[in-house]
Amino acid sequence: MLRNRIILVDDHRILLDAVKSLIEPEFEVVGTFEDGLSLLEKGPALRPDVIILDIGMPTMNGISAGEELKKRLPKTKLIFLTMNHDLDTAGEAFRLGASGYVLKNAAGTDLIGAIREVLRGGYYASPALTKGVIGSFVQAFKNRKSPHKLTTRQRAVLQLLAEGRSMKQVAQVLNISSRTVAFHKYSMMEQLDIKSNAELMSFALNNLSPIS
Repeated sequence: MLRNRIILVDDHRILLDAVKSLIEPEFEVVGTFEDGLSLLEKGPALRPDVIILDIGMPTMNGISAGEELKKRLPKTKLIFLTMNHDLDTAGEAFRLGASGYVLKNAAGTDLIGAIREVLRGGYYASPALTKGVIGSFVQAFKNRKSPHKLTTRQRAVLQLLAEGRSMKQVAQVLNISSRTVAFHKYSMMEQLDIKSNAELMSFALNNLSPIS
C-alpha cells in the first residue's frame, strides 16, 4: 500500500529529524527543506500530498511560501507547525489556504492527527487555539477579511513602526516576539504590494490614525 507523501520544512535541522522520525512509521517523508525558497524551487517536483512547514524561516517566511505553493499545487495540503500562538497569524494561514495549524509545544499525536484529518479533507488547529471549536474557528478566519484589509494587530504593528520604533521595541510594546513582528511587517508589504520600508512608512502616514 502506498503511503502519503510528506515534505517537512523548518530552519532547525534537529526538529526536522525529530518530526521525520515521528511520522515515518505511517507516512513517507519525500523531502526536507530549511527555508521557503528552497521549498519553492524543489518541492513541487516531489509531488507531496502534505507539506508541514514552520512560519518563521530565513529567506522567505512559511506563510508566503505556502501561499505560492497553493497556486502551484492546489491539491496539496498545508500544515503549519509553529511556536506562534498569535490568532491573527493563524487566521492569515487559514485564509491563504492552510488546512492545519499545530503548535510545536503540542503532543506529537496532535501532528499525526492533523495529517490524518487534512488528508480526509478536513481542518485541524491545536486545541489551545480553538478551545475545541475547530469548524467555526477555521471558517471565521477564512472569511474574516480581504487580502488588502489590515487586521487590528497588523495596524498596531504598522503604527508603532511608523513612530520610529524598532521591531524589538514593537515586540516589547505588544508583548509578542520579534519574529511575529517581522512576520506581520513583511506580510503587510506583500498584501499591499509595497517593496520598501519607505513605501510602507508612507502608507502608514497616509492611511492610519494614531493609536491613543
